[in-house]
Amino acid sequence: MKKKLIFLGILIFTGYVLMFPQYAVASAADGLVLWYEQVLPSLLPFAIVSNILIYSNYLGYITRYLYPVTRHLLPTSENGAFVLISGFLFGFPMGSRNCAQLLKCGKITHDEAEVLFIITNNISPVFISSYILCGQLKMPSLILPSYLVLFLPPLAAGRILLKARAKTAAAAYNKPASQSQINFKIIDAGIMNGFETLTRLGGYIMLFSMIASMLQLLPLPESITIQAVGITEITNGIHRLSAANLPALPRYVLAMAFTAFGGLSGIAQTSSMIKGTGLSMKRYCGLKLLLTAASAALAYPVYLLFC
Repeated sequence: MKKKLIFLGILIFTGYVLMFPQYAVASAADGLVLWYEQVLPSLLPFAIVSNILIYSNYLGYITRYLYPVTRHLLPTSENGAFVLISGFLFGFPMGSRNCAQLLKCGKITHDEAEVLFIITNNISPVFISSYILCGQLKMPSLILPSYLVLFLPPLAAGRILLKARAKTAAAAYNKPASQSQINFKIIDAGIMNGFETLTRLGGYIMLFSMIASMLQLLPLPESITIQAVGITEITNGIHRLSAANLPALPRYVLAMAFTAFGGLSGIAQTSSMIKGTGLSMKRYCGLKLLLTAASAALAYPVYLLFC
């Protein structure tokens, strides 16, 4: 049954490309422009530096300064502190990517990674403030409250889930550290791995932009179309939402829900980042839905309070 549904989906998508090439090409171009202008320059340098730090064993020099700060937020290991900071500051998919890399290298435990790759895989603060709140919703006064709406639920969930895993996380860090070294082989590998990761993300962004444009051609009520597009890919969903004839409050709540969920595009990209680690995507999706509901519930009183 699953194979038949996948095959049907491929047939429908292929039919869309053949019957509406103008929309398919335009949406593919929009996805690639988004990737080239925003995702690539903001994430590629950090992806390369992260690879070099992890595989050269120089990560400890960074985490020894991060850990005294982050341990008051979440009871992670010292290496887990790097995942926490990188995920929340640089945004999706750096949290899941760095978590997977450290897990493969044995620098964090599987239990800790199961929590960290979910709670740190959020949209970056820069994208939230610049594109969503200023560029689309025109609500710059809600930038700081929106950080609370989107980041408080994962931090609270992480604190609860990691508390029981604190001993095993500490044990992982207490393993004897390998000798630090850096050479051109490590740098070259870091660069190539960074480009491979970001190229894969570009493909997913383009593909789901095309799927989102296909959904917008369906003869559905506007409210259902907006929700379908937002659940599929948040950039197109929020753009459609900003132009909708809706009051400001439901537009804001829906935008926060789309952002907290990350879209089906985000789920596909996350699955690609953690491939080969044994981390559970079912657990990821389940907890993401709960965090999305929490952010949507917070968004309502926050809007009333600050607007």
